[in-house]
Amino acid sequence: MTFIVRIMPNTATLFPSPSPLVVALAYDGLCLFEFGVAAEVFGLPRPEMGPDWYRFAIASVDPGPLRTTGGMTLQVDGGLELLEGAGTIIVPGWRSADAPVPRPLIEALVRAHGRGARLLSICSGVFVLATTGLLHGRRVTTHWRYTEKLAARHPELTIEPGVLYVDEGQILTSAGSAAGIDLCLHLIRRDRGSAAANSVARRLVVPAHRDGGQAQFIEASVPEPHEGARLSPVFDWMRDNLALPHRVADLARRAGMSERTFLRRFEAASGTTPARWLLAERLRRVRDRLEAGDESVETLAEACGFGTATNLRGHFRRELGTTPTAYRARFSRARSA
Repeated sequence: MTFIVRIMPNTATLFPSPSPLVVALAYDGLCLFEFGVAAEVFGLPRPEMGPDWYRFAIASVDPGPLRTTGGMTLQVDGGLELLEGAGTIIVPGWRSADAPVPRPLIEALVRAHGRGARLLSICSGVFVLATTGLLHGRRVTTHWRYTEKLAARHPELTIEPGVLYVDEGQILTSAGSAAGIDLCLHLIRRDRGSAAANSVARRLVVPAHRDGGQAQFIEASVPEPHEGARLSPVFDWMRDNLALPHRVADLARRAGMSERTFLRRFEAASGTTPARWLLAERLRRVRDRLEAGDESVETLAEACGFGTATNLRGHFRRELGTTPTAYRARFSRARSA
């Protein structure tokens, strides 16, 4: 199976969070890893982030003691009434793609959405959101194992089967379990900027940012040892020299491979082509510097390999759905909020 890499447009500026309260749903048969992602990212005390950091609560979908995968039981903070004050609601998977969704949960999610709450699903949690009707006509994703079933059951959805996550503003969906980490960090980044997301990522010991359009899985996520030793320095050198032009012939020579072999091994190791990889890295560098300072677009274009401000603006709008100036203003407000 082949997946096309895309960087999904960033529409986050349209839907600021109405409340710092993050509520994770819990249910009998709870997917423990997905729930753990939400609790780890939003539920731990983080005094270094200041007094306005997220608050976290657990809302039970079902009455009585809740069992998780692995046989544990879970204590919750309350029932679906907790959704009434939530700014963000996380659906951490679902007991199965075929399991019915209780009517009270559907109604509570619809009401929360109407009040402006963000709805976020991890992995199979998208099946819960789909039953609400709120995803009609929207782009969504889920674990690659579930995409065909989701498409058959909900043909009204536009399913992106090969990406890590999709941000549709007020509704966000992620692929398989670990992609939930990427989506949660993305939400922190869009709410509070890259410095906050990087800080949480360091605590988690995970990459600070993987674009939503990165492939769910690639041909060889762990390269053969001898290939990894040859390719890793090339990736590092490209990151350290984004302002330079990077011809495939030069990169292949640096890796000690023929051009054909280099292209094949590069895509096997990264899930994309050198050109797309470079574009994503250059845009990431621009975004970090826009958030951190007040450099001109012209300076950023030259320093990050776009050459001209016009070229940078074109790529920025096409890939991220906004302008560098608007992006800086958005995250300047997030840092000062």
